[in-house]
Amino acid sequence: MTFRTRVLPALALAAALTGCAREGELVVDQGVGITAVLSSCPSVGIPDYTGDVTVFRSTGGPTFSNLDMTASMTNLRSTCDETGAKVYSEATFDVRARRADVRGARTVAVPYFVTVLQGGSAVVSKRVGEVTLTFADGQERASATARAGSFIDKAAATLPDDVRERITRRRRAGDPEAALDPLAAPEVKAAIARTRFEMLVGFQLSEEQLAYNATR
Repeated sequence: MTFRTRVLPALALAAALTGCAREGELVVDQGVGITAVLSSCPSVGIPDYTGDVTVFRSTGGPTFSNLDMTASMTNLRSTCDETGAKVYSEATFDVRARRADVRGARTVAVPYFVTVLQGGSAVVSKRVGEVTLTFADGQERASATARAGSFIDKAAATLPDDVRERITRRRRAGDPEAALDPLAAPEVKAAIARTRFEMLVGFQLSEEQLAYNATR
């Protein structure tokens, strides 16, 4: 499974990271003056085309006159606890909805998913939840806040000691390895990729809804 995501930044300017990195954290150079702190906490984001949902009436096509309701995810933020053997990451987000027919009170349950990816493609877990939206009679808009959390094996999100030592080892002038970038080694790249986790949150869409989002 492959996702393109709008991810909460895991990269920052080198100066900012130098000021924020804690003792014991490994800061890896990514080139062009940018670095990344290797943390066991996952990056958090919304995959492309899954942050909005459009619902049409049961009869008729996907036209404006047939629109029932639209909803969007916004204000995504995350917290992470990496103090135990399992890393717990939690995302909080708001859902803002608008309906076409404002007659009568209405409650709508909108499903969303939370997926954990390892190395950018391997699905570690996926769960589906619901956020409930309540429209009062005559009310066009409704909003709600929801939470989604996941556990990640801390050992899997941590670089092996031998790879960490290889990256951070001091190299003296004249050392044959002094001119070699350890991050360019395929095995080091692969090890870093395996420790990268993402927690992705989005609406659980039907194939038709996903296609509509991708083409509108």
